[in-house]
Amino acid sequence: MFKPRDLPQFGQGGPAFGAAALSRGQVIADPAPQAGLQDTPDQGLIARLRSTAARIAAADWSCDLAENIGSPGWFRGLTIMLGLGFAALVQWPDAKAMAALPTMPIDSQAREEFRVQMIQPLALGADSGRRMGATSAMAAAAGSSDTANVKFTATLTQGDSFERMLARAGVGPADAAAVLALVAGQIAPDQIAPGTQVDVVLTSNGNARALQRLDFRARFDLDLSISRIGGQLQVQSRPIAIDTTPLRIRGTVGASLYLSARAAGAPIEAIQQYLQQLDQNMSLDTAIEPGDTFDIVINFRRAASGETQVGELLYAGLEHDGRPKAQLLRWGKDGQFFEASGMGQQRSGLIMPVIGGHITSGFGMRRHPVLGYSRLHAGIDFGAPYGSPIYAVSDGRVSFSGWHGGHGNYVRLEHGGGYGTGYGHMSRIAVASGTAVRAGQVIGYVGSTGLSTGPHLHYELYRNGTPVNPMTVSFTVVNQVDPAELAAYKARLGQIKAITPGAALASLAPRQAAVGKGEARREIDRLGS
Repeated sequence: MFKPRDLPQFGQGGPAFGAAALSRGQVIADPAPQAGLQDTPDQGLIARLRSTAARIAAADWSCDLAENIGSPGWFRGLTIMLGLGFAALVQWPDAKAMAALPTMPIDSQAREEFRVQMIQPLALGADSGRRMGATSAMAAAAGSSDTANVKFTATLTQGDSFERMLARAGVGPADAAAVLALVAGQIAPDQIAPGTQVDVVLTSNGNARALQRLDFRARFDLDLSISRIGGQLQVQSRPIAIDTTPLRIRGTVGASLYLSARAAGAPIEAIQQYLQQLDQNMSLDTAIEPGDTFDIVINFRRAASGETQVGELLYAGLEHDGRPKAQLLRWGKDGQFFEASGMGQQRSGLIMPVIGGHITSGFGMRRHPVLGYSRLHAGIDFGAPYGSPIYAVSDGRVSFSGWHGGHGNYVRLEHGGGYGTGYGHMSRIAVASGTAVRAGQVIGYVGSTGLSTGPHLHYELYRNGTPVNPMTVSFTVVNQVDPAELAAYKARLGQIKAITPGAALASLAPRQAAVGKGEARREIDRLGS
């Protein structure tokens, strides 16, 4: 601290502005306190100020409001959030009009130029574009005999119609009606796939452009050509030989199942479906080993002209030393996959209550993500997308269905023998109390009700009323299948496994030659033979 020293006093003959005569040494000097002046700082006040500053610095001013609910820090964070929100509302800008440049005047010629360049009307099938059908405003040029052909490609867009596409291409109304009638005799125009490209040839003829030729792929197995012969439009159909032999790909698993399948030539879509089905029946992290054999069978269509179509997965197999680890066959009208070893047989083990779910929290003591303190987590959490179906792991009866405190929407099943299972945090419940359910039946849907921080299933297992780790108990499920259906399933499995790997890639040249000689057969007839 410092105090005035040798400072001339006003009224004692000193300068009127004596403070301006202070030297640097006088300003920074800290002489010993004079008698009668208290110069010692208040140590208690300083300590309190330092303690307050330390608490302010240590405080969490942006705490997570999902944790430690009800604590002083939580209320502090809530107050800060509300205060910042109020400040934002107070400073919200008004809705006063802002000055802007005036709109540029557009004459009729500029407006027409903008119209023909619009994208949105084209996507909706509107009559815009430079190449349009003839109207009454069109007149023949005097002395002109121009008959040049105009060749271009038109595309059938999503949400468009074949008729509007022809009009946009400049085909006259009479020719467009004739084309539609000819096409309808071969295939319904609304069944032509969006994205189909149509080669168009127009010829200038007086005051209109006449259609000379139209070529396009009407269907995967059919080419259509419409041409003007003798002044009349006629259609010519060219069937394309199609092979529907399922594509079977087998190979050895290396460091990566995905990379091994890609190296074997499997399409990406097929590999994704294959891995998804395996993941629903086994752990991809532990069940697949280098040296295993993967077996993929997919629907596959191949045209003689070279185009291919990859369809849905038919069979997903995995083998180790010649013995099957998985044999999953698509079966039934719903297209679900069934394990060959489980059809009509008993199946034991941990039955997954949600397909494709992954364990996010195990059984045991843990810090609760909402309550903020440690307690027993009496189940397993399966992370899954919101709305995913939840399945009963075994036959049983619903003993509780409804709201259950922190579990939110909750279902409890009793399976007999002292065993019961619980399913919590559902978005919606699909069974009522007292209902008998079968193994694999949908009992609800994944949600985030109750004390939950995100969509997941909380799955519990009870033995004589005491929660136990679900991973330590196996259920036995008997798949009851009609004998005739079981025989048909096994026959289909035999047909799939009899397909020679790569047989779908054999040459189609002989088949296309037969089509050219008029020996074409309908695809459905060929498949039935």
